[in-house]
Amino acid sequence: MLFDSTLRRELARNFGATLVVILTIVLTMFLIRTLGRAAGGEIAPQEVVLFLGYTALGHLPTMLALSLFVSVVATLSRMYRDSEMAIWFSSGVGLTRFVAPVLRVSWPVLLVIGLLALYVWPWQNQRSVELKERFERRSDLSRVTPGQFQTSSDGTRVFFIERDVADSRTGRNVFILSSLHDSESVTSARSGHIEGDDERYLVLTRGQRNDENLRTSEKTLARFEGYRVQAGEKVLSSMDNLPPRARSTLELLLEPTPRHQGQLAWRLGLLLGAANLTLLGIGLSASNPRRASNWNLLFALLAFVVYYNVINLTEAWIAGGKAGMGSALIVAHGGAFLIAVTLLWWREQGTSRIGWRRPAFSP
Repeated sequence: MLFDSTLRRELARNFGATLVVILTIVLTMFLIRTLGRAAGGEIAPQEVVLFLGYTALGHLPTMLALSLFVSVVATLSRMYRDSEMAIWFSSGVGLTRFVAPVLRVSWPVLLVIGLLALYVWPWQNQRSVELKERFERRSDLSRVTPGQFQTSSDGTRVFFIERDVADSRTGRNVFILSSLHDSESVTSARSGHIEGDDERYLVLTRGQRNDENLRTSEKTLARFEGYRVQAGEKVLSSMDNLPPRARSTLELLLEPTPRHQGQLAWRLGLLLGAANLTLLGIGLSASNPRRASNWNLLFALLAFVVYYNVINLTEAWIAGGKAGMGSALIVAHGGAFLIAVTLLWWREQGTSRIGWRRPAFSP
């Protein structure tokens, strides 16, 4: 049918254009944030692109839902503005007839949102944790920038090296300042390299060590050809204590703790929210063609922000034990569905009155 094919084609075109714009804006923001975290020493600089990809993949369900919602509102608003909706209404096509073609375009996107929220979201969070874990397990020599001072994880040692370009685990002109509550030592060496993965040790060659007892002011000087010093504390693996967002959906179902149920409700909320917003967009797109304004689009964006904040609050309520998972889902998403259906029915009544006022032409 011409009605269905035209509407679906325009919806698909607007959805693609909106998604490209939103992806560009969001990826730029994530890139700036990721570069800042790399500069702060939270992630490895060479893994910025990989970490950015994981982050973007995790937020893709929200971007898809927003693109779908905006495309529905923008397409139908354009039809109102160009008086196409008035023509369809006068031809006997009510607003509820727009639900079927909109859902035909939306269901593949909703399916992708569901798969991303239930399966890809925990996977990318787990990969992100692994990236941070791997960076924390790296030696202090590989983390330090040549020519800059690097403090150890416990704050008792300060390192300064000139890293060997050929080997990231080897450094030249090593300087170590170690401060304890009753002593202080300064160690310098011609070169050094890291040994071990869990308990990391820095093996120095051809250097000297100056020790000073802060209580007695006694000083000692020792020269060495080889010296072994601990380069950092053992980094405990965090993979055994993953947060709920990094656990699979099956794990959340098998361990129904409040925090797990809150995370599961949040994942289901992404899918239910995208479906409700698609239906809500049909009712919010109504506008007066005689008034050139975009207030309906602004109200739609406000509704999107409020709805997704409610989804986040639902997770917090369930995780805090203030509400059950079933009741929270019914109140949040069932209420949103009821509002969307009520708004659609109210708009439908308005179009029906337009049809009743249609003039009759006598032969």
